Amino acid sequence: MILKNALIYDENFEIQRADILVEGEYIIKIAKTIDGENIIDLENRTLLPGFIDIHIHGCNGGDMNDASEKSLGKMSSYLAKNGVTSFCPASMTLPFEEIQKSFEVVESYKGKECGAYIHGINMEGPYISDEKKGAQAGDHIRKPDFNEFRDLHEISSVKLVDMAPEVEGAFEFARAASEICTVSVAHTNASYYTTKNAFENGFTHATHLFNAMPPIYNRKPGAVTAVFDNERVTAELICDGYHLDPAIIRMAFKLLGEDRAVVVSDAMKAAGLKDGDYVLGGQTVYVRHGEARLSNGAIAASTTNMFTEFKNLLDYGIEFKIALKACTINPARVINKNIHTGSLSAGKMADIIAVDNDLNLDMVMVSGKIM
Repeated sequence: MILKNALIYDENFEIQRADILVEGEYIIKIAKTIDGENIIDLENRTLLPGFIDIHIHGCNGGDMNDASEKSLGKMSSYLAKNGVTSFCPASMTLPFEEIQKSFEVVESYKGKECGAYIHGINMEGPYISDEKKGAQAGDHIRKPDFNEFRDLHEISSVKLVDMAPEVEGAFEFARAASEICTVSVAHTNASYYTTKNAFENGFTHATHLFNAMPPIYNRKPGAVTAVFDNERVTAELICDGYHLDPAIIRMAFKLLGEDRAVVVSDAMKAAGLKDGDYVLGGQTVYVRHGEARLSNGAIAASTTNMFTEFKNLLDYGIEFKIALKACTINPARVINKNIHTGSLSAGKMADIIAVDNDLNLDMVMVSGKIM
C-alpha cells in the first residue's frame, strides 16, 4: 500500500511532502516519490503519527476495571475512531482479586483488538497517599508490595506503576520496579525534597501533573516543582480544559520543553457518551456538562480524548510540533516503545492518522490496517 501525495511530519517532526510505503504492519519506506500499486491518494491531507494514550481507564461505556473483553473492545474501537492507535489501560485502587481479574482479561484480549492496540497496563494505585487519593477508593489503599506487583506483572505486562513517594517502602519498591517498568509519582502529598530524592531512587515520571498533588507555594515548592527541576523526568498533562487552566498548561510546556510533556486523557467510561451517572473504581461518578466528579466534588478522571486535547493545545497557543510530540513520541518513550511507534519512520509500526486542512480526522491506520 502506498500513501501518496500527502504532507507528513517525519521522524524529526519536520513537515515535508513524501509518500509512505506500508507492507503488513510496518512502514517500509518514506521517500519523495514511491511508485507501485494499491495507491491511496492523500492530496491535501497531512499524515501524523498515531496518538498514544498511556493513561486511560475507560471510554465509550467500557472500562478496564470491568474485567470484560467487551469493555476493552469498546475502548479499542472508540480510541481508533479518535486518532489514538495504541494505549495503556489503567487500573484503579481496588482489592487484589479485582485487579488480578482485570489484568487477566487484558492479557486474554491482547491480539484481538478491533481498533487501537494495547501496549501494557498502567497500574494506578493502590500504593498512594490517602490525603491525595482523589477519585481512588481509600479503603483499598495499601503499602507498596513488590511481590503483589510482580505477580500482577507476570499476569499481564505493566508499563507504568504509579505511586506516592512518601509512603513507607516507596523507594525500595521503586528501585526494584524500575527494572521492569516506568515508576511514576502519583496521588502524592510529598514535599519537594522527598520527590527530588525519589528521582534518584527509581522514579522517572509524574502522573497527571498538578492533579492529586499539593499546589506550588513560594516557600513550599512541593512535588510539581521537583518535576520541573529535573530534566530527566517526564510528566503527564490532562488538557481537557477542566483539570488544568490553559495558562497553567502553557507554563508547564515552557518548563518541560518539547521532549518531557506527555498528553494523556485519564478518561473514564463516560468519554464519548452523554452526561449521566457512571462508576469508576467502585465509586459513583456524576458527569455534568462533560465534567466528571464524585459526590464530594472531587474531580474524577475525564471525558475527553487525546485528539480533542491536541486541538485544545493548539487553541491554547502551543506550537503544533510540540503538541504533536506530546501526543506521540513522548508517551512512546515513557513506556519504552519509541523504537516501535510514536513517529513516522521506516521500520516502525504503520500507526498513522490523516487530517485535512481543518484538522478533521480523515483516516486512521493501526498497524497497517485502515480503520
